[in-house]
Amino acid sequence: MEKENSFLVGIYDDEDVLLDAVAKVRKSGVKIHECYTPFPVHGLDDAMGYNYSNLPIVGFLFGVTGTICALTMMIGMMGFDWPMDIGGRPYIPLPDFIPITFELTVLLCAFGMTISFFIVSNLNPWSTPRMFDPRSVDHKFVMAIDLGVNKQDVASITTLLKSSGASEVNKKSFE
Repeated sequence: MEKENSFLVGIYDDEDVLLDAVAKVRKSGVKIHECYTPFPVHGLDDAMGYNYSNLPIVGFLFGVTGTICALTMMIGMMGFDWPMDIGGRPYIPLPDFIPITFELTVLLCAFGMTISFFIVSNLNPWSTPRMFDPRSVDHKFVMAIDLGVNKQDVASITTLLKSSGASEVNKKSFE
């Protein structure tokens, strides 16, 4: 068993080769930490076995919270705290509340989803991102395998990556 922050990095030249390699590596029982690509690769999330995100549910809940806050605020102000008779209108004119309700719904939904995404993804100002290979943002496709999670030895995983089409395989450690 290798130390916890030790990774084996397979570098691929083509996205189709990477997709085939992901299927082959997963079929052999090796757990893939992550794949890094310079552009979105259609079908990679399915090949990696990812489930759908819960972010739309979080967005809906924050949107409902924004709607409830807006309506509670306006009904409380206009109906109970400062009721005003303006041209014979009712104290709680719901059609007039629609623009403000919409805006507060969208605002809380956007802020809530953004903050939730940053928290779940551990994207904060004091975190240092792991860069497995700097070419992954330009023209290479990278598959990172955490050696601390997998039971196979380094030589067998290296052979598997090479046979799946990796142009090079490197070992990378992080502090």
